[in-house]
Amino acid sequence: MDKQIRDTARRFAQEHKGEQLELLRALGKIPAPSHQEGQRAVFVRDWLLRQGAKDVTIDEANNVVCKIGPAKGGLVAFAAHTDIVFPDTEPLPMTEKDGKLFAPGIGDDTANLVNLLLCAKYLLQSGASPKQGLLLAANSCEEGLGNLDGTKQLFRDYGGRIKAFYSFDGYMPGCTNSAVGSHRYRVTCKTTGGHSFGDWGRPNAIHILSGLIQRLYTIVPPNEAKTTYNVGRIEGGTTVNSIAQEASMLYEFRSTSQLCLEKMEREFTAAVEASQGEGWQIEVGLLGVRPGDGALDQTALAAFTQSTVDVIESVTGEKAEVSPQSTDSNIPLSLGLPANTVGTVRGGLAHTREEWVELDSLPVGLELALCLILKMC
Repeated sequence: MDKQIRDTARRFAQEHKGEQLELLRALGKIPAPSHQEGQRAVFVRDWLLRQGAKDVTIDEANNVVCKIGPAKGGLVAFAAHTDIVFPDTEPLPMTEKDGKLFAPGIGDDTANLVNLLLCAKYLLQSGASPKQGLLLAANSCEEGLGNLDGTKQLFRDYGGRIKAFYSFDGYMPGCTNSAVGSHRYRVTCKTTGGHSFGDWGRPNAIHILSGLIQRLYTIVPPNEAKTTYNVGRIEGGTTVNSIAQEASMLYEFRSTSQLCLEKMEREFTAAVEASQGEGWQIEVGLLGVRPGDGALDQTALAAFTQSTVDVIESVTGEKAEVSPQSTDSNIPLSLGLPANTVGTVRGGLAHTREEWVELDSLPVGLELALCLILKMC
């Protein structure tokens, strides 16, 4: 890795670690459920304006988009998501103990977002002149049923210009280079129901739904890529002596291959159709879609990922952990574009209210993030 880039990034990270922690404390208290990231979006936009940003906007998906460098031509995108998994709309609780900062969503993805913002500060105030345009995005809707709507909006607006994509998300020394796509559904069976003795023999929604579940679990997943399915929740009925009028389940299937997802979609549709009958109705509601890998140039992706791995290992001194995940990189990977999701913090207990980040890791993560951006410049 280029020594000048490494020295520049390390010096900036050390000089700004106090500001980094202050920003994390402030941003980490702002609630941001998926589809309700407005408070964080305004905070991030105003912070960037104070750092000297001239081209920064909040789009219709609540993405904060800051463009730096040439106005025309290709773009390299760097993103970190603003939303967290928790529904809180009041200020989030936060504590510090034994060198750790605890708060819901503090590592996933607030600390990574802070690192992206400070990289933007460096670019805005250092006089750096990127040879190609940079698109820095504090994007919305990465978590859960946010369904990657923020990144989908970025690619609707700039997709023709984006040539490569990085997301800062997760923990060091992680690196994602393959998209775990998913389709998620609520399936509901409705019948007439009745009394368990007097109306015995009428269709029972729980029984019918159980039959559909059994049918779904006979599906043999395609073997071109790892593909899975799961019924994660079932509910329905009223009392022990009532024939259930209604029952529902949550069902998903996942794969790293977009083609495998399409095959599973056909299998799922066929299973539902085969379970329909007289006296009941099965309804399917789509909860969310995350695409898997599209038609990727694997040689180009491998070279792109190796460049990322070299930076991770140089900065952290650890072997990079490369694995498929479901992240904002799903969108570019599904479109055949090289993309990596990189963790820039150390922590644990993600997606719990006890999530924590290691304070000593913050400047290391900032150094890593800035090295990746400067290398692409």
